[in-house]
Amino acid sequence: MKRIVLFIATNLAVMLVLSIVLSLLGIGRPGSGGELQLGSLLAFSLVVGFTGAIFSLLISKPMAKWSTGARVIDNPSNSTELWLVNTVRTLSERAGIGMPEVAVYAGEPNAFATGAFKNSALVAVSTGLLESMNRDEVEAVLGHEVAHIANGDMVTMTLIQGVTNTFVVFLARIVGFFVDNMLNKGNDERRGPGIGYMVTVFVCEIVFGLLASLIVAWFSRQREFRADAGSAKLLGSTIPMQHALARLNGVEPGTLPQSFAASGISGGRGGWGALFSTHPPFEERIAALRSVQS
Repeated sequence: MKRIVLFIATNLAVMLVLSIVLSLLGIGRPGSGGELQLGSLLAFSLVVGFTGAIFSLLISKPMAKWSTGARVIDNPSNSTELWLVNTVRTLSERAGIGMPEVAVYAGEPNAFATGAFKNSALVAVSTGLLESMNRDEVEAVLGHEVAHIANGDMVTMTLIQGVTNTFVVFLARIVGFFVDNMLNKGNDERRGPGIGYMVTVFVCEIVFGLLASLIVAWFSRQREFRADAGSAKLLGSTIPMQHALARLNGVEPGTLPQSFAASGISGGRGGWGALFSTHPPFEERIAALRSVQS
């Protein structure tokens, strides 16, 4: 499980800081007369909502390298590294994208791809994945990551995250405005929003943000199905990807920093936790590939 979480965490952090700073400056709050300017509020919400998402997208590649300790293979030092670079190059040419940087990092089985642009992305695999899989399975995993890049998943995720952020900021302040008016009904001397507004906005941003995360997680799960199918298309068969997923299902997946956990190939769980998971269970992913094969 590793493709969006550094992205999501950075995005939320930037959004929170922007929201607080702009609110302290009086931007995005109701005027002194208690009027709610919807146009100004929407503009404020768009700025706060998309700034964090875009910023986290732009820094996703350097942050991924830093947070995992990934080493980019500039000059292959052994046959495995040479094979990795050549395989990613072949898959990228089939997918019609520019050659990504290829990196290796120390850890249990996992892999990820990230980057703001299709033609300058990063594909990284863990040492544990290379040690626990045969080359057909590793190639399938690399195909999965290249498919993510070719599908433009990080950019699409940025748009989804930006839109949900915007609604969270906008709706939280709408609710805060009405709650504040209810609490200060009949008070003609107030000058701007009171404590009721600030507390309501804070609580609503948490609640609405939780609901928005369900939408983001659902979309992320759909991306995984598409990337699995993309790998099968690049390799000309669903079998290697099925075997790779089965192998990953039988080992303890490597963990990435929590801020980047959605960016990996491993992940997914059942029960209520599945609603917030960025990856479908392995069994569902294998079943989806089998249905394509049949």
